[in-house]
Amino acid sequence: MSSIERHAQDLYSALQSGVPIAPIRDDINNDIALAYAIQEATVQLRLADGETIVGKKIGLTSPAVQKQLGVDQPDYGVLFSTMDFTGESGISSELLMQPKVEGELAFILGKDLDGDQITLDDVKDAIAEVAAAIEIVGSRIENWDIKISDTIADNASGSHFVLSPERKALEEVDTAKVKMRLSHNGKLASEGSGEACMGDPLNAALWLAQTMAKMGRPLLKGEILLSGALGPMVVVEPGDKVLLDIEGFPSIDFNFF
Repeated sequence: MSSIERHAQDLYSALQSGVPIAPIRDDINNDIALAYAIQEATVQLRLADGETIVGKKIGLTSPAVQKQLGVDQPDYGVLFSTMDFTGESGISSELLMQPKVEGELAFILGKDLDGDQITLDDVKDAIAEVAAAIEIVGSRIENWDIKISDTIADNASGSHFVLSPERKALEEVDTAKVKMRLSHNGKLASEGSGEACMGDPLNAALWLAQTMAKMGRPLLKGEILLSGALGPMVVVEPGDKVLLDIEGFPSIDFNFF
């Protein structure tokens, strides 16, 4: 078994058991390319187990977080159908590992993004709908002790997500200026705007579209893109309730059991 396969199996086993593992960065010299190879191997294990890919998520969109982890670009992970809790009132803590929540915008594609020179106009044209989203992030790495290679290998720390039932056309949403407020057990816990996400969540979407096209895995019609947090993450525990308000969208209530 190669090092890539071994780390992928360890992360997959952690996902299944709920028992986190030690950081892997030192074993792979914090190598980003190796980390993505481990992520891909883990994705293949999940696909072999019957899961289905429904989209992608973008992480590390905050300059402050990029600086903390010593990188100058975002990262990405894969969204599976098992991660989608849209329409549900809450989620069991048994499905989560060290969960935190973020408020962000999600884009649903109406066209493939598979050109050689994808532009911002191409991305805008491909977005069929915009939704408000609660992203639940989690870590299979002990105590969130992560560097860039740890989180990339661990599917960009992806866990679950919830989309608003109401969707809007892109021209109805001022993506850069839209305001976000996230309350935790009735108290404001996180706030921000679209500018917190690479200046505009569309910039994050463009980065992802260009990156995936170069890799030969273009973004496809129908896929969901979680574009990145609009404010700080909030730690959640069983018994907690969060309320997301993103300007122009109905509130999303979500419970942690």
